[in-house]
Amino acid sequence: QVQLVESGGGLVQAGGSLRLSCVGSGRMFSAYVMGWFRQAPGKEREFVAAISRSGSSTYYADSMKGRFTISRDNAKDTVYLQMNSLKPEDTAVYFCAADFDLTYTATRPLKIEAMDYWGKGTLVTVSS
Repeated sequence: QVQLVESGGGLVQAGGSLRLSCVGSGRMFSAYVMGWFRQAPGKEREFVAAISRSGSSTYYADSMKGRFTISRDNAKDTVYLQMNSLKPEDTAVYFCAADFDLTYTATRPLKIEAMDYWGKGTLVTVSS
């Protein structure tokens, strides 16, 4: 069992930056592939970024490449999402999720239905 708690969301102007954190509690955080997803108002949840268990490999949705950076610190049971050059269309609730997948090598997006644990999300609002 893994409990995930996100933080770091808030209101930011377009072009600004935010850093989201997700702290995991429970056993074997480092055994889980971690991902960030987001859900904008009236839209379906979508994949944002993923990081392998060791943190050596990452994968991003196309619209986030070059602007977002996912990282993790397994000693702190924490995964981060650094978001730069934010746009109003980035406004969404951002969720972190964990997937116990021993084969994942960060060469494809994570599937929502495959994630084992979810946090409750943190709201990011980008004003124009």
